[in-house]
Amino acid sequence: MTEEQLQALLHEMTTAEKVGQLTQFAGAFYSEQEDSTPVTGRIEFPVEEDMIKESGSVLGVAGAMKLMGIQREHLKKSRLGIPLLFMADVINGFETIFPIPLGLGATWDPALIEELQTISAKEAASAGLHISFAPMADLVRDPRWGRVMESTGEDPLLNSLFAAATVRGLQGKDSLIANDRVGACVKHFAAYGLAEGGRDYNTVDLSERELRDKHLPAYKAALEAGVKLVMTAFNTVDSIPATANSTLLRDLLRGELKFDGVVISDFGAVQELIPHGVAENEAEAAKKALEAGVDIDMMSLSYAHSLASLIDEHMIDSTFVDEAVLRVLQLKNELGLFEDPYRGVSLEKEQTVVGHPSHLALAQTVAEKSMVLLKNENVLPLDKQTSVALIGPYADNQDLLGEWSIFGKTDQTTTLRQAVQKQYTHAIYAKGSQLYERDEELLKEAIAAMEQTDCLLLALGEGKDRSGEGRSRSSITLAPCQIELARLAKETGKPVIVALFNARPLDLTELEPYADAILECWHPGSEGAKAVVAILSGKVNPSGKLTMSFPRATGQIPVYYNAYQTGRPLPPGSNERFFSRYIDIPNEPLYPFGFGLSYTSFGYSNRSLSSAKWDGSGILTVSVDITNIGEVKGDEIVQLYIQDVVGEVVRPVKELKSFQKVSLSPGETKTVTFEISHDMLQYYHSDLTFASDPGQFRVYVNGSSVCEEENTLTFSLVKS
Repeated sequence: MTEEQLQALLHEMTTAEKVGQLTQFAGAFYSEQEDSTPVTGRIEFPVEEDMIKESGSVLGVAGAMKLMGIQREHLKKSRLGIPLLFMADVINGFETIFPIPLGLGATWDPALIEELQTISAKEAASAGLHISFAPMADLVRDPRWGRVMESTGEDPLLNSLFAAATVRGLQGKDSLIANDRVGACVKHFAAYGLAEGGRDYNTVDLSERELRDKHLPAYKAALEAGVKLVMTAFNTVDSIPATANSTLLRDLLRGELKFDGVVISDFGAVQELIPHGVAENEAEAAKKALEAGVDIDMMSLSYAHSLASLIDEHMIDSTFVDEAVLRVLQLKNELGLFEDPYRGVSLEKEQTVVGHPSHLALAQTVAEKSMVLLKNENVLPLDKQTSVALIGPYADNQDLLGEWSIFGKTDQTTTLRQAVQKQYTHAIYAKGSQLYERDEELLKEAIAAMEQTDCLLLALGEGKDRSGEGRSRSSITLAPCQIELARLAKETGKPVIVALFNARPLDLTELEPYADAILECWHPGSEGAKAVVAILSGKVNPSGKLTMSFPRATGQIPVYYNAYQTGRPLPPGSNERFFSRYIDIPNEPLYPFGFGLSYTSFGYSNRSLSSAKWDGSGILTVSVDITNIGEVKGDEIVQLYIQDVVGEVVRPVKELKSFQKVSLSPGETKTVTFEISHDMLQYYHSDLTFASDPGQFRVYVNGSSVCEEENTLTFSLVKS
């Protein structure tokens, strides 16, 4: 349709039809046969038949035949023939499941993320979906938050790169979305990752300067990549819920950032303005949300019950409704739904595309690149002839897909036991314990198994029932029964290797002394077990690096690498009292941001800057030689950090500004060169101007965020 035709269609619509386009209900309401995929809130409210008839979009249901049937029945009843939009959470894959986003972040490979999201889009589109609720661009510093699994970590730069890559992968790069792609929806606008106490749906309180400097960059990157939708956050921003925050949505998002696409609430968020205490009833909630800029009311009845009467009683300007409806119609037009309400979907296409062997092969590759070797006391890799006792609640467990893999096939997922026993002829299995509960009989079987082999491989972690939305934890340790397994294994004197399956950074302080090696596997997806064995056996050399710090204790949270400088920084090695420190643990995390081991080692030498003084014009270059000083080929992620020594406001101790991945054979040396541009030195000042400070800057180049002072480079920014 042309813009003129869309305007004509809008003019022809009744108020009821317009309001319908601004409401979204779960798939359970559209078909008696619909078994309803998991939703993220309460659905116990009366949805009338007329609401379903006029509604504009459907949540959380997929399948070519199913969605074609719902669309067909809808079009029969629709006076103007306006097709439905089908939306769902396709976060880290549709049926082919890749590692959780926190694991994807550990690849440090935006191009790989774009490639896998292209696969996700193809599968989702073949199953009839139009929109994916991804990427989640929230900056997260608190691993107690259940939704940390859906983030890519604690760094603004990495989050920005991954958000943009996800949008490009899902949508493609054209304004009109091809039939084998889906629209992307960036969430949660804004700053939801800062929920107090790591508790879902909780308050967020931050300054506008902090919002702009740390939290906005990833959302902006998604907008610049052309994302079609923005989802509002559950939290408050400046004491106003995001879903009713006109300053956030109209002034910042639509005004300053020039977003002209669809804004959709999170599940029930419009209705939740009432318990938030900023709306007295549904009518006031609907009025505040629409006037703030929310186009689609997801899974609440506020718009459906109230917008028509608000218009009739002149309590709301009808142009707000028309603008919102037009944006929804434009989105449907960009998806080509007016020309083809079924967008080329067929059962045959779905059967050909979904779960294709090439998709599964990529899933294994991504899983291999996402895993992080946290510890290795010369016990990995394991020789094929080694006898192995595979023990633990994750040893024979298909729960490898993660919480948001709602269309994945858990019952078809290879377990670690199956993968290990295929690779190692001398492998025995004993469960040892339940995930969270001690079992005496299982423990006896595990002790017996420990006595029969040369090496002990413990598969430990937390299930998807302890991560994701609504699953915040006050303590992020492993269950005591799993720690007991590790202690008993260590007491045998045999090598103990831990394969860790989890969806958040954990407090591993109690586990670490019992393990000779720890491989962070995350919830690794459809081919995750095969990826684990590829690394354990040495077929693949691990290269993943953490994008979120692992704390030493829950009470240390939040702990993140780019913290602000304090007035009393703790001197290295000091135990003196009156400094910013804990008296019972070090300040530093157990495993820092950017950390990850390899089966080889890398040496850094000849760090150099092109100039010690710079006026900000052109490019300043940083060079370093990287040498593989080990015995096997490996990939190293070389990281560039900068510190603004004296700022107009307090600045972080360091900030990631660039990185490169290099592949090196044993003995090989490569020179890695980074370019520093003036924008890398800019930040939001106290008056919210975006500028740099003249003066000294420190430059660190290393394989993690831990940077030795003796290897620091310095330059001065001088204003011309």
